[in-house]
Amino acid sequence: MAEPHDFNSLPPDLPAPPDDGACAGLAGRRLPALSLPSTAGRMVALDALPRPRSVLYCYPMTGRPGVAQPDGWDAIPGARGCTVQSCGFRDHAREMAEAGATVFGLSTQETAYQQEMAARLHLPFEVLSDPDLRLARAIGLPSFVAGGLTLLRRVTLVIRDGDLIEKVFYPVFPPDRSAAETLTWLRANPA
Repeated sequence: MAEPHDFNSLPPDLPAPPDDGACAGLAGRRLPALSLPSTAGRMVALDALPRPRSVLYCYPMTGRPGVAQPDGWDAIPGARGCTVQSCGFRDHAREMAEAGATVFGLSTQETAYQQEMAARLHLPFEVLSDPDLRLARAIGLPSFVAGGLTLLRRVTLVIRDGDLIEKVFYPVFPPDRSAAETLTWLRANPA
């Protein structure tokens, strides 16, 4: 494992992920009838998300201060930046709600891990856990392996009418601008 680092900033030489076309067929699809556990201690039905819109930002994994990331983490295109991305959605959550969207985060990390992270970062929205990659397999979300873990690639989905994938942001880079870009799109495309 690599040495711990500051999760609240991005290195200047962060490699950009390529647009490999992995999400090309997602827009226009419906989310499957499955439920995932959330940091609020409940199950969230993905085919019945809040209307008129929900934003589901998927990310690889958030780190914990003082705990090392997998070896080579910063060199994996699209891996680094989960904390700054989550903080961006936190900082824009009220504005997204005003634009008619409810925010959810999603990673493969276990719910207890995410609850600690959500409390530490003061996230005002639920984070969903998909450790078995049920959603990823059902709709074809891109993933990668690092440190023996299968992790989601960073992608943001705008869901309309509870289950329809209306807009896909992929690849997401830089991650600290993800929430602002999503908010700009929501404002330009009212529900």
